[in-house]
Amino acid sequence: MTLQRLIEITGAENVTPELPTSTEVSCGYTCDLLSWVMAHGKKGMAWITVQTHMNVIAVASLMEMSAVILPEGITMEEPLLEKAREEGVAVLQSKKSAYALCALMEKGGLPADTDA
Repeated sequence: MTLQRLIEITGAENVTPELPTSTEVSCGYTCDLLSWVMAHGKKGMAWITVQTHMNVIAVASLMEMSAVILPEGITMEEPLLEKAREEGVAVLQSKKSAYALCALMEKGGLPADTDA
């Protein structure tokens, strides 16, 4: 699935529109414990988290994730968005809950992990 398709099925706002939306998204994940995400993150993943600090972008970049999705109307400050752009990690924002986003991603055909 492409990032553009992920945006369409979730209705999320792309706050890094400078990045290509043709990027492939391989799977979805939801977690807020960074060490857990580092242990289970995968290349191409779309990661839903409520965290908005620099380490989120660092972990997403390290794991070569395609996107970070912020649920429940959470926003990310511009310096962090700039770092995300530099690292090539798209950031999406949504007013929907993490649960609702996961349901939409599953219904839209995005697997929970690349082994699914």
